[in-house]
Amino acid sequence: MKKLARLTALALLASSAFASEAVLFNVVSLQAEARREVPNDLAQASLYVEFSDANAAQLSDKLNRALSDGLKAAKAYPTVKAANGGNSVYPLYGKNNKAEGWRGRAEVRLESTDFKALAELVGKLQSTMQLGGMSFGVSPATMEKAETELIDEAVRAFRSRAEVVKQSVGGKGYKLVNLSVNTQGGYAPPPIMRAKAGFARAEAMDVAAPPMEAGQSQVTVGVAGSIQVE
Repeated sequence: MKKLARLTALALLASSAFASEAVLFNVVSLQAEARREVPNDLAQASLYVEFSDANAAQLSDKLNRALSDGLKAAKAYPTVKAANGGNSVYPLYGKNNKAEGWRGRAEVRLESTDFKALAELVGKLQSTMQLGGMSFGVSPATMEKAETELIDEAVRAFRSRAEVVKQSVGGKGYKLVNLSVNTQGGYAPPPIMRAKAGFARAEAMDVAAPPMEAGQSQVTVGVAGSIQVE
């Protein structure tokens, strides 16, 4: 009985293996994409100050005050997100590698979908700070909406290619073996193009708001999978 049970189990395993291998016949892998140009609706900007001082503590105080003033000014614009972009202090060396003072930098980072408010705030902050860089991208909400719409287009493109393959090999039909949808995945903040360090601090004066030509970004959704032609 034990031998019979063992043989039965082996037969079932072999049958299962053959069934799995049968799926591999006439299998074709395909890929398709759908893409769209989407208007950039998110802007980011960085502004900074740089000071030098013989005393590290006094230098840090100047940087902290400038950073605090920048963040305080941003509170008047509720549609703009403002954050401390960090600050740093490092020694300055002269001849014979002797320390001659200190230099530091403090940065404010801004982000908003309200371009008018962001541009106005940047213009105001530039009266005492330098514009380190500005960039534009697609907001998470807009990206998700575009990708959702593109998934349907990408799947239809995949099915169209599957039909071409079926007809090319003389098949009567096909079964979908597997399918995966690849999006750009989550939100990646656009990189901010930074100005080189070492520029002199702007004198306190009224500065015009910078132009906000956001442009467009391409959103792509890819579909990859396999079909079994019958």
